Amino acid sequence: MLLYTLFASSSCSKKSESTLPPYVPPVFTPPVDSGWTFSATPIWSEEFDYTGAPDPNNWFYDLGGSGWGNNELQNYTNSLDNASVSGGMLTITAKKETSGNRNYSSARLLSKNLGDFLYGRAEIRAKLPAGKGTWPAIWMLPTDWVYGAWPASGEIDIMEHVGYDPNVVHFSTHTQAYNFKINTQKTAVSTIPTAISDFHKYRVDWTPYAIRGYYDDVQIFTFVNDGKGFATWPFDKRFHLLLNVAVGGDWGGAQGVDDTVFPASMVVDYVRVYKMNR
Repeated sequence: MLLYTLFASSSCSKKSESTLPPYVPPVFTPPVDSGWTFSATPIWSEEFDYTGAPDPNNWFYDLGGSGWGNNELQNYTNSLDNASVSGGMLTITAKKETSGNRNYSSARLLSKNLGDFLYGRAEIRAKLPAGKGTWPAIWMLPTDWVYGAWPASGEIDIMEHVGYDPNVVHFSTHTQAYNFKINTQKTAVSTIPTAISDFHKYRVDWTPYAIRGYYDDVQIFTFVNDGKGFATWPFDKRFHLLLNVAVGGDWGGAQGVDDTVFPASMVVDYVRVYKMNR
């Protein structure tokens, strides 16, 4: 009986293997642009209509001088000397001073778990710092890192600027397939002649179909979802906002740091997030 059972089991196994259907590779279907619109009023906003430290209901701080993956030179603090609100504006200031284990201090604010969203429009009105060695950014990171560590879960850079290249502003996205470490990032560059002397609007419109970037309401960037999964499009999970001024680093310090430009500040008038209408 035992021999019969083993033989029968073996026969069934061979039969089931021989009748398996042939492998059919998956068919990727890119999403269709449904012409999404956005709410007329913000669902989350920061108008900076108070005085003192940034509102803890909207922001918290990244802290430390680890280099932040880019060999940056600043120590991020939660000091009023580096991030403060007055006159309806947030001012993030990088300073030349001993701070922690670094020779510069600055601040990096996040809306993580306080202002997170999946799809929508984010608009920030800001004036950028001047001077070689400054590296301000208005950007977005995933809140939950569902697809893994950077760059697998994505990054959206609404505005980046390096001080040695005045008034040239960059909008970029980074994914596992497209990122600056392998020089495949998706980037658009725009010249704004008064980026460091006047306020300008920096905006992202994020839908299931595409990420689009606008400076002063002029579209300068488009990255379309190819439907091939998270390696190219991890932008189907919630993200949050970051505001910071870095010093030096692989990009910001590529032509050195001019210590005479400090203190150097990015001034932010408002941050507004609008819901995508489904």
